[in-house]
Amino acid sequence: MQRKVRLKDVAERAGVAVNTASTILNRRPNSWASKETEARVFQAAKELGYRPSKTARALQSGRYHSIGLLIQDLTNPFFSTVADEIEAVVEERGFDLIVENCRSSLVREQHLFAGLADMEVDGVITYLSDNSVFHDALVERFEAGFPIVALGNGIPARQIPVDCVLSDFTEGLDQAVDYLFNLGHRHFAFLSALAEGQADGNRPQLFQKMLSNRGVLASQIDILRCGHSVHSACETVEAYLKQHAKNPPTVLFAMNDLSAIGAMRAALDAGLSIPEKLSVVGVDDVPLCAYLPISLSSIRQRYRKIAAAACDLLVSRIEETLEDTSQPRQVVFPTHFIPRDSVGPVPSR
Repeated sequence: MQRKVRLKDVAERAGVAVNTASTILNRRPNSWASKETEARVFQAAKELGYRPSKTARALQSGRYHSIGLLIQDLTNPFFSTVADEIEAVVEERGFDLIVENCRSSLVREQHLFAGLADMEVDGVITYLSDNSVFHDALVERFEAGFPIVALGNGIPARQIPVDCVLSDFTEGLDQAVDYLFNLGHRHFAFLSALAEGQADGNRPQLFQKMLSNRGVLASQIDILRCGHSVHSACETVEAYLKQHAKNPPTVLFAMNDLSAIGAMRAALDAGLSIPEKLSVVGVDDVPLCAYLPISLSSIRQRYRKIAAAACDLLVSRIEETLEDTSQPRQVVFPTHFIPRDSVGPVPSR
């Protein structure tokens, strides 16, 4: 097995003292070395393939120059898109990104959250299944001074006790409901994709309230629940459509695009053409939506703005540039509806 290259090896190759090599490679401001010496040290490190230990760097500088990301499910294109956007912004700020995937498991999520302090990172961005469940633990992190930013969907009744970036679905969902209502639709279904033990959140209630305000009866609004996978969504909608074969809904809203795609497959297998017999709307507007054989209408989140805002909040905590660190900050971005091929006028019965 090849021996790991040491700082001493770089110093010997460059013909300098170990302390000088360390000062140059860590770009510390107290270096008195000439530009020629610096170039020689960096060239030696490149030739030898030297990579400084993060732990050693942290002991010297107090920072790991890394940010952690705790995210729900990388198989869901929404979360992988969020992770990709955050990684791009993090790299621009000079940090590495370490991603921890909860795999839609509450047990794994709790385990990973409990181990945040053990990660070799300067701060963490979290996308938890339910920020309210972790309220007390988030309070502890904030009071301990650990830099953390929570991402989330919807505006919770109880303020999140750490810096957070949220998507407000009120505007986008209202636009979508209004769009479908004006096309004549009066029978709706809403599909919630949930991890085991996870609560629905406020989107189904918001959906029901918006329809009720437009005069749609509660008996014409069905709430379905499935797992996080596209397969679970397909199975759930398949069973639901069999039970309601004589009077299926004319619109199906899904909590995310992945479950909307599963619902579309189930509808087509049941003989319901889209959008002639069933209109389908997703949430998040992942890039895939526009390129499906039947392009998916969706409620768009502002991925790039969310990523940039989360990094701004976190880096300001890490670099201690805030005048007042005692209060958590909140940034909210609106959503908006993007209609595509998957929605159309109410079908004639």
